[in-house]
Amino acid sequence: MEVFSAAPHHDVLVLIIQIGVLLLAARAFGEIAQRLGQPSVVGELLAGIILGPSLLSGLFPALGQWLVPQTAVQGYLLEVVSMIGAMFLLLITGLETDIKLIKRHARTAIGVSFGGIVITFSSGFVLGQFLPDFLIADAENRLVFELFVAVSMSISAIPVIAKVLMDMNLMRRDIGQTIIAAGMSDDTTGWILLSIVAGLASGQAVTAGSVLYIVGSVVAFMVVSFTLGRWIVKKLLEYVQDEVKMHDRLLTLVVVLMFLWGAITTALNLEAVLGAFVMGIIFGTMPRLPQATIHKLESIALGVFAPIFFGVAGLKVNIGSLLEPQLLLITAIVIFIASAGKVIGTYAGARLIGGKDHWNALGFGAGLNARGAMEIIIATIGLRLGILTQDMYSIIVVMAMATSMMAPTALRWVLGHIKSDKEEEERLEQEKLQAGSLVAGIHRVLMPVRCRGSKLTKNAVQSVEAQILEILGSKNELSLTLMTIARDGNRDQCVNYLNELSGIFNQQEIITKVVEDEKVGDAILDEAKKDYDLLVVGATEHPSDNSHLFSSVIDYIVRVAPCPTMVVKATEADESWSPNRILVPTNGALPAKNAADFGFALAKSDPKREVSILNVVFEEESSAYHVRRDLDADMEKFGQEIVDELKALGETMNVKTRAAVEKGESSEKVIADFARRNDFDLIILGTNIRPGSSRLYLGPRTESILANAPCPVIIFNT
Repeated sequence: MEVFSAAPHHDVLVLIIQIGVLLLAARAFGEIAQRLGQPSVVGELLAGIILGPSLLSGLFPALGQWLVPQTAVQGYLLEVVSMIGAMFLLLITGLETDIKLIKRHARTAIGVSFGGIVITFSSGFVLGQFLPDFLIADAENRLVFELFVAVSMSISAIPVIAKVLMDMNLMRRDIGQTIIAAGMSDDTTGWILLSIVAGLASGQAVTAGSVLYIVGSVVAFMVVSFTLGRWIVKKLLEYVQDEVKMHDRLLTLVVVLMFLWGAITTALNLEAVLGAFVMGIIFGTMPRLPQATIHKLESIALGVFAPIFFGVAGLKVNIGSLLEPQLLLITAIVIFIASAGKVIGTYAGARLIGGKDHWNALGFGAGLNARGAMEIIIATIGLRLGILTQDMYSIIVVMAMATSMMAPTALRWVLGHIKSDKEEEERLEQEKLQAGSLVAGIHRVLMPVRCRGSKLTKNAVQSVEAQILEILGSKNELSLTLMTIARDGNRDQCVNYLNELSGIFNQQEIITKVVEDEKVGDAILDEAKKDYDLLVVGATEHPSDNSHLFSSVIDYIVRVAPCPTMVVKATEADESWSPNRILVPTNGALPAKNAADFGFALAKSDPKREVSILNVVFEEESSAYHVRRDLDADMEKFGQEIVDELKALGETMNVKTRAAVEKGESSEKVIADFARRNDFDLIILGTNIRPGSSRLYLGPRTESILANAPCPVIIFNT
């Protein structure tokens, strides 16, 4: 057995210098590219080209000895860091792959993607047959080379396309969403095709049997990943999130599984980046993965490893060798065929299958023609597998840069001829008003419940909190954890109760949890600290004295909870109860706006529901009548502005919304009377309570509403 040893000291020193210089240069040139209206990847690639044999290392060989690997060991070390960058980039691409978005724009996206892949693959395959032998690393394996060129022509670059669309404020436009959906389909198909070609390049003879074996390996890997693999990932995520205490535990889990899936695909003679891409898609379907973890991964990938990868890719390019007339002509032909194939293919698919008009169809080709990051990864794989020569690698990299630089200009020109329809404008306005919505960010909910026996009663099934969560979950992707505290040896009874209770909910993911603890409040709070977005409790107890507002446990939970809480104050609701008429009192403060946002989220699930926004203007006595009259007029005007603003928000969400301003000496009495007169089903009060005394104190007005309301009340504490 060979003894493990480190790389030579000098080679490690060279690697450290290379990483530092490449990262600095790539980030600096990426910043310059963005300021010039180009994707940052163009600048990052250019940094490597400038530092490499194309310019500085070629003009100053002494400098090149420190920037460009001179030995096999130096090359291996830098290539490993570069490969990690590629894996992180594909992981982020997978995380951003929105399967629901693809389904929503399925017809157009599939048509655009199908047309783009078929035409570009066919034209790339034909082009590969006519390229000279000196561009092929292994002339005896020309079929693999032709297939590789075809695949490289077919793929698009989601990161570059997304960046261009974001810079142009087009990401949420219909055309932007469809471009992204088609690009996701392109990338998924392209990576499967690339894995097949890479498998053929691993040394197997190109026969029907070898092709079927590679195709079978890819299909089997994908099927197992999205069935058994997804189940394993889900269980690991639950365990790490709930049981492991160390900082950044979820970040570690995602990275470890990225490498594990990369190892599996490598063992199957596929590419490690395919494993990273699939793992990204799997984690992207998990609503309980916090956005904070995704942001950290993006920072690591886009701030460190991806720029190094692109810098290394640029180092491998030798522009000087492409200045020969023959290679210049071939480069121009490759760029032309790649661009023409993508534009013609996507245009035909959008027109014939998607049913789009001329300018929209052109827009898809303009956006999806950007190859950028994905093309560089493919070219790097081709060079490493011995499919491409150094010159052909440089040609593909130049093509990737050229198409990425074309995209912004082409999109601006095409989109100047495309106008939004009324439906799209309404959706964009709604999204603008919803920006920063607290409710929209709720994905993981904790609902502690009291074990009521081995069998559910009719009233328990119809509880207000259960109905509210079911309504909210019908629109949002919710991961709901039902939790109860077992005491006096009734754990089995609690388990059975939660299993039965979980059947009435309609969330994407339901988890049941039984905890044995004498301190109920502390047990619930310990669980709430595990990355939950909302804690829901039902206040069914009625304290006999004034020592607690709801109960000692609920008061304690609301005061110190680490996340927003929703307290439902109601008796068991009967089967006919439904929040069809919702009242939200407001004073213009942020908690009241959050309460209205919550009400709109409930109402938009059913067009029959409506939300009423109420502001109460106080009547005050004054010695000067005209002073009181002017003051009342100003207060009414201000109150009307408050309710009108929230009404506009509700209407943009297609929620039937009413606005009202009422006068009275007591706001709590006005609200209770208003609710009784108009037969409301639910009142939502927004609060912002912080730890204070042992008793939960919401103020006399709120407590009076809780005591006198003719319907269920929700305290939404943010």
